[in-house]
Amino acid sequence: MNQNKLFNRTRWQLALSYAAVMGLILSLLGLGVYEAIAHAHWVAIDRELESVAGTLHDSLETKLQQPGRLEPIVNELLPNLRVIGVNGIKDKEQLPDRHILSAINQSFYYIRLFDNSGNLIATAGAYPEELPPTFNSQHWQTITDSQGNIYHQISVVLHTNTQENWGYFQVGRSLEDFNDYLSTVKLILKLGLPTALILVGFSSWWLAGLAMKPIYASYRQIQQFTADAAHELRTPLAASQATVESALLMPQLDEKEAREILRTVERQNRRLTQLVADLLLLARMDNQAIRDRPQLCCLNDLVSDLVEELAALAIASKVALTSSVRVQQQLNVVGNSDQLYRLVANLIVNAIQYTPPGGKVTVILDCSHQEAIVQVQDTGIGIAAADLERIFDRFYRVNSDRSRHTGGSGLGLAIAQTIARAHRGSLSARSELGSGSTFLLQLPL
Repeated sequence: MNQNKLFNRTRWQLALSYAAVMGLILSLLGLGVYEAIAHAHWVAIDRELESVAGTLHDSLETKLQQPGRLEPIVNELLPNLRVIGVNGIKDKEQLPDRHILSAINQSFYYIRLFDNSGNLIATAGAYPEELPPTFNSQHWQTITDSQGNIYHQISVVLHTNTQENWGYFQVGRSLEDFNDYLSTVKLILKLGLPTALILVGFSSWWLAGLAMKPIYASYRQIQQFTADAAHELRTPLAASQATVESALLMPQLDEKEAREILRTVERQNRRLTQLVADLLLLARMDNQAIRDRPQLCCLNDLVSDLVEELAALAIASKVALTSSVRVQQQLNVVGNSDQLYRLVANLIVNAIQYTPPGGKVTVILDCSHQEAIVQVQDTGIGIAAADLERIFDRFYRVNSDRSRHTGGSGLGLAIAQTIARAHRGSLSARSELGSGSTFLLQLPL
């Protein structure tokens, strides 16, 4: 198939199409996965900040007494509390380490306290010094410091224990770990997508080859059929042409010569007519199953009639033709009786033609598992194993020199196989070279 430019180009086009579609799907899927992971982490971060801020907010409000003033007890709640004084930041004395609000002890959380005017009063936790001290009253904020680091924070209003406005309370955290995680996800996707596309490319090439195989087989079959049909049609046409040309070269023709020429032309025309009729039958049966007024056909009568009618051909070939009916009841099948007649006749005629003088042909009628079985056995020349797989191909002959001493066109078994399939049956053969052949026809009762 790769040697054929048309199919090779088509295979490349299919492979590239598959790869492009899969690449687009994988890219969209990767983008969707990334967005889903990022959204899930944003939601998790927001919930963490809300939880920490809510816990601290509720604890602080019960201890605050005057607006803008930090009570000493706040040190027990906020680790590393640093109060902003007039002359800058002064660290207050830290209390011994306690297992209090462990979330604030993590390196990425910080706290800021503002008064009602928006002035920074104190910080706690892992407070980054590069953050701008300006106050923003928005509930959720994402800010960037002078070093380019990104932080996410939440702002809430603080009240005293008497429900006066004390100021504002902010809890934030660094997004460095979050960005590092997303960077890792991006790297995995960037490396994984090209790798997946390479695998998809090879798979697409392989799948395109699988998809093209039956098409290529049909193409080769059509090519072979066209060549064989042309060969079969050329022979009688050439014979007729040669006969006519030789007649035209003769100065005069008597009645006997003219009749002989006409008989030759008539014989070749009859052969052409039969060949065209066979081809039309195969084409018609390929397009539709047997639905033309199906009727009951008695195989007992069919076999006995054929054995009787072909007895003369068997005698002329010095072959013994017999039948063996191994059932007591009548075997009826639904179908076209004329075509079934032709099917079995083709098998018997083939058996007679390929059986040497003194041989024997036996037609056996039997049934099994709701199927009628017709076997045509002969003691002829047999069929080689290499030819056995192709004997039902159109125009195929076992003898490679395509001799026509039998007068056939190579369509008999192809027609028989097509008729069997049209009747929901099967036709098979088993044979050994020099030991005869058996053709087995199975039809549903």
